[in-house]
Amino acid sequence: MIIGIPKEIMHDENRVSATSESCAKLITDGHTVLVENSAGLGANFHDDAYEKSGAKLLSDVGELYAQSDLILKVKEPQFNAETGLHEVDMMHSDQYLITFIHPAAPGNHAMVRKMAEKGIISLTLDGVPRITRAQNMDALTSMSTCAGYKGMLMAANLLPSFIPQIFSAVGMIKPLNALVIGTGVAGLQALATAKRLGAVTYAIDIRAMAREQAASLGAKIIDIDIPEEEAAGSGGYALSLSEEALEKERSFIAPQIKNMDIVFLSALVPGKLAPKLITREMLDTMRPGSVIVDVSIDQGGNCEATVPGEIAMHDLVHVVGIKNIPGLLPQSATWMFAQNVYNLVKYLVKDRTIVLDESDPIVQGILTTKDGRIVHPGAREAMQL
Repeated sequence: MIIGIPKEIMHDENRVSATSESCAKLITDGHTVLVENSAGLGANFHDDAYEKSGAKLLSDVGELYAQSDLILKVKEPQFNAETGLHEVDMMHSDQYLITFIHPAAPGNHAMVRKMAEKGIISLTLDGVPRITRAQNMDALTSMSTCAGYKGMLMAANLLPSFIPQIFSAVGMIKPLNALVIGTGVAGLQALATAKRLGAVTYAIDIRAMAREQAASLGAKIIDIDIPEEEAAGSGGYALSLSEEALEKERSFIAPQIKNMDIVFLSALVPGKLAPKLITREMLDTMRPGSVIVDVSIDQGGNCEATVPGEIAMHDLVHVVGIKNIPGLLPQSATWMFAQNVYNLVKYLVKDRTIVLDESDPIVQGILTTKDGRIVHPGAREAMQL
């Protein structure tokens, strides 16, 4: 196959879908790899490294799209201001696309419909199931790891105080308190990072297994008394709570939050809006100078005061709503992402062409458009198809 690696065009997106290392692997597997000039510069992967790997560099992204059988990207197709064309318009029938599509998100519905109309076979990385044999293909988990680490560092950078306990000639400064709400992959990495920085760590999650994992990292668990059958669904993911249960959860959080210096929010339900767990009234009780990092913002956020894409102030509390936090760690995030994507491509390819077995749970999870139709269950539900 001919595999195309275009430069990402989303504002401030410095990641790229392949490294010179993953390109070399694809070429060894018998594929031709085309890379747009400067595609990897934002993540410190230079053109000469791609050339040494055997990839061919192209300056014309339109030519790259035209020649490729498979396009690998990080973000969903968008309008390219330099060419004056949407990336979908540069694609062609029966071309494969592997990227994060988020097809159920309302803002992406028109783009998904357009891909279906053009006969593009699209595969979304956010649909890779969390099963053992798909672990090395799971880019969502990799990017969540980056978000947890970098998000906690962003909080540390905004704080006006030391995080660890400090002893000095003039006295002792106590360590700060960090609370993580939602201890999935991002939350666990945030806890581990806060612990390394010297914070006293606390954790809240409605799922028993997630609480156990948080406790294994040394966090003090705040139990919110939600029955497990209401909390956890298939694959260990959180379930949507009733408004009554959400109010109960907020009542447990409220007395705790006033003692916290960092609150990291990563409570999500797959395919649903993020539950609102932190109210403005709760923020009013927080210590001056404290920080909230809301990494659930792509699904609406866990805090009422979070402003998408911004660092907002609520009185003297910072509320971080920055999107694409993994993109702020572009070199490591790109390396992880490229390995995930290579493993997925290798899994799907038989005799140097992609073969989609629609009885395979991995294919079922990622397949978005095929044969002119939108087939992704979450997208179909959201579009009422």
